[in-house]
Amino acid sequence: MTDAASIYHVENVLLVAIRDNITDTDIITLQEELSHRIVSDGARGVVIDISALEIVDTFVGRILAQLSSIARLLAAETYIVGMRPAVAMTLVELGMDLSGSRTALSLSHALRSLRASRLA
Repeated sequence: MTDAASIYHVENVLLVAIRDNITDTDIITLQEELSHRIVSDGARGVVIDISALEIVDTFVGRILAQLSSIARLLAAETYIVGMRPAVAMTLVELGMDLSGSRTALSLSHALRSLRASRLA
């Protein structure tokens, strides 16, 4: 994994921290690593923290949607946390659909929801 993203395993949940210096190559590496880690760690939830991202483009939006879809196919519920208002507006303007994932204001909100669903 590169310095642009980190994956941590906590309570059957993979916490993914994406930093602002992430490149297209880093995102593809993250996608591959996350899919392998969901299976190898037996994760039932994935929380993707994008609070470091000040802007997104269609590629990043598409990858977020793909990460959520991959996790769902591997039986892990996905939450995206830390979304800035400008990022949310950009995703809407770009017509990006993140329907395969849920959003939460913070990591603690996402973990609380996953615990309530008995996934964490």
